[in-house]
Amino acid sequence: MDKIRIGMLGAWRGNTYIDLMMRDEEIELVAVCDRHKETLDAVNLPESVARYTDFDEFLDGGKQRGMNAVFLCNYFHQHAPYAIKAMEAGMDVVSECTSAGTMKECVDLVRAVERTGRKYMIAENYPFSLSNMEMARLCREGRLGTILYAEGEYNHSAPVSDLKMLSPGRYHWRAWLPRTYYVTHAMGPLMYMTGKMPKYVSGRSVFSPYIYEHVKDFRSVYDGVGMMFCEMEGGMIARFTGCTAMASDYSRYRVCGDVGGAEGGTGFGENVRLYYHSFTKPDDVPECITVYRPDPARFGKRAEEALKAGHGGGDFWIVENMKEYFLRDVTPFFDVYKGVAMSATAILGLRSSLNHGENMAIPDFSKEEERVEWENDDLTPFPDENGEGMTMPCTMPGSYE
Repeated sequence: MDKIRIGMLGAWRGNTYIDLMMRDEEIELVAVCDRHKETLDAVNLPESVARYTDFDEFLDGGKQRGMNAVFLCNYFHQHAPYAIKAMEAGMDVVSECTSAGTMKECVDLVRAVERTGRKYMIAENYPFSLSNMEMARLCREGRLGTILYAEGEYNHSAPVSDLKMLSPGRYHWRAWLPRTYYVTHAMGPLMYMTGKMPKYVSGRSVFSPYIYEHVKDFRSVYDGVGMMFCEMEGGMIARFTGCTAMASDYSRYRVCGDVGGAEGGTGFGENVRLYYHSFTKPDDVPECITVYRPDPARFGKRAEEALKAGHGGGDFWIVENMKEYFLRDVTPFFDVYKGVAMSATAILGLRSSLNHGENMAIPDFSKEEERVEWENDDLTPFPDENGEGMTMPCTMPGSYE
């Protein structure tokens, strides 16, 4: 591949990435697809970019125009079927947010990547904020010793008016999204920092009377928090949320080793808080507790430019990772196996919550013998657009009176 000739599915969320791609000489935007014509028409595109409202026509028409990759920014839980179709059409894939909505889709997706030989990456952008990249560096260089514990919280509350705008229609996916499912922004950075995969998950979700009272007319999820506790590779433990709506002021991340620890998050801005005991402090560290802004130049000559992009620079680095992968065969951190591991943690985290925190093993999707167990498991908390097809609860039982 001499150039990425890409098509975008999902014009609303995809618009941020479209803007980055249109300015990049190594990327040609070929086509954009969105089933909502009004959303598609609202995107400022040159005449050379084709527009489609049907995905199959998008693939066929795009292929005739030389399209060799697809970027998925469609509905949260519907990525896997579209990714599989694109790969079977001979295209590489970037998938934004979660890889799969069911355990069966996790299996189907991995098998499709292996069968087609196409490249696939998950566009999880939160690990690539300046502070999170710095914390990853500290872990990888051994500055904190052996990592024993990590925690991540993704807090995203909103006023009722915004919630109504974001979930138009009674059966929109956001109206049924379990609190554990949107796990990538809390779990992804921890995996990136520590390099560890999840092995077991125990989840807890909590019904919120306040949320129920304010959203019951247009949403069906009334939990305020979905919390998961994981045993990771090597015995490390991690605690993290899905997308929570509890009264918390910012998203945060923390890694703790047997020598030192570090924490960051939106409450710190771009800063990192690095801390040691007096008896573990390295000689080249002036104080036991230091709060500092990492030097962006440490992460490449374009790091300052990245900070001007969305999500603290994360969107910029996703595009850069895509280019390195598709054009120069540099495998990204978030490959298909890490993508489905996060999806499975979210899915099984909900099931654990519904069963009082039952500890559940997360399959290793690189092993066919572990995939087989889940190949027919298509339980889902999401109804279709007609309100049908939901096969498990999306929220904790609570007192609705």
